[in-house]
Amino acid sequence: MNADLRPAAGLARRRFLTLTGAATAVAFGANLPGSASAYRGGGRLDADPFTLGVASGDPLPDAVVIWTRLAPRPFEPLGGAPYRPVEVEWQVADDERFRRVVRAGRAQARPEYSHSVHVDVRGLRPGRHYWYRFKAGGYLSPTGRTRTAPAAGQRVDRLTIAMGSCQSWPDGYYTAHRHLAAEDVDAVVFLGDYLYEYGIAAAGGLRAVTDPVPSQFRTEADTLDRYRLQYALYKSDPDLQAAHAAAPWIVTWDDHEVQDNYAGEVSKSNAPVLDFLVRRANAYRAYWEHMPLRAPAPRGPNYMLYRRLTFGRLAEINVLDTRQYRSDQASGDGWRADSDARRDPGRSLAGAQQERWLLDGLTGSHATWNLLANQVIMSRMDLDPTPADLYNMDAWDGYAAQQRRLLDGLAAQRHRNPVVLTGDVHAAYAMDMKTDFADPGSTSFGVELVATSISSGGNGTDVSATGRAFLAANPHLKLVDERRGYTVLRLTEGEMRVDYRAVPYIDRTGAPVATVASFVVEAGNPGLNPVGQEATR
Repeated sequence: MNADLRPAAGLARRRFLTLTGAATAVAFGANLPGSASAYRGGGRLDADPFTLGVASGDPLPDAVVIWTRLAPRPFEPLGGAPYRPVEVEWQVADDERFRRVVRAGRAQARPEYSHSVHVDVRGLRPGRHYWYRFKAGGYLSPTGRTRTAPAAGQRVDRLTIAMGSCQSWPDGYYTAHRHLAAEDVDAVVFLGDYLYEYGIAAAGGLRAVTDPVPSQFRTEADTLDRYRLQYALYKSDPDLQAAHAAAPWIVTWDDHEVQDNYAGEVSKSNAPVLDFLVRRANAYRAYWEHMPLRAPAPRGPNYMLYRRLTFGRLAEINVLDTRQYRSDQASGDGWRADSDARRDPGRSLAGAQQERWLLDGLTGSHATWNLLANQVIMSRMDLDPTPADLYNMDAWDGYAAQQRRLLDGLAAQRHRNPVVLTGDVHAAYAMDMKTDFADPGSTSFGVELVATSISSGGNGTDVSATGRAFLAANPHLKLVDERRGYTVLRLTEGEMRVDYRAVPYIDRTGAPVATVASFVVEAGNPGLNPVGQEATR
């Protein structure tokens, strides 16, 4: 198999040995990677099971989730592991050589969860880096680095967060993730479309593999096994593994984790509801299996994904779910003129319960910065620069009544510095949020920052004709850049600096990264202030 498809076990193992050196044999016994001792429950692991890397997520002041999945042959059913529970040992240390192990234990990798492991490590100290690793059947995993959140109520000097979205595997290489892994961030917020459900051609798309992509990837994902297979391919990428191993991730989904532009119980093809809910249950289960999320796993077609994470008194992150509870799109899911259906007060994008949870949480927040990790554009976005209007029915604009209530709620909390983080559109946008988007002179009450895609859309360009039309029709929009990359936020009590980072190509490896635009937002004074451009790395 071509190296582009083969899980990077060798690379991961070399990285692990570089980090830990000879301390591995002392800490975990004499069995180093490459051995194949028996595991409890019978049977043997006959190859390195850590081909999909490690990850951590959802940091609390005293806890973090650490994750892995045992998959010695990831493109086989159950990742090539036998249908038996496997005991996995784990360690967390406050040094990268594991000389000071602070927590350790055993977990069961169970076949009904595709041998995934989610350990909610408790009793950690707030605002600290930790290193973690796993062992199963004599094999050692790569080492991951994570960080706990600061203590509740603690004053925090600074917080650095990266945000990204949309990483279609056949659309190109994950070079952006390789650079993101080197940014030394406190957390990564991933805003959806972690994978795409589509079948993958033998040629591998822009990755242009020399060995064909295996035939089991031709069909669209809709069963549990097929979604698991898609995750195995995506997570075998060494650059994605590096980004996961570098910092804790805070994740939410959009549509492609299930099906393009699905809405609640309504599929894109208007399949029978019960049939689609079976597919949604499969997709949600596979998503949880492959993300560093806390237990319990989804049961059936529902999963409570929205949640709130606090970073001392500096920041709070409200993680939204705008897919599971939404009404069907008005007039289809494309760009449409204004209509009564778009403004129907009975239609909802986030559901009434999530709306109340979000607005109540903002009212009660004591954080300087209040971030909303959100999938689709929340601000008004008109595609037509003439007096006519064209709105995206799959974004908040397609749900105008709830959009207005939420924007009014954010405007009422202007002093809490609301910042909306968005993905979905495969372009970097920066915009001021206005009390009246039709009036450029109206009050700004927050900012919306849209991260471009990691790979979806291919190489991209700086600004296309569509991007220029957006700029002409939306004076609150301060940036459009359609290259691939990610965004870095640096928060202090006084300001937030935003750096949009992009690579010039992804159809081959080795692209450099550059800051293509930067802005500063002053605390208590909502609005984007452009700053100078930085050098390429």
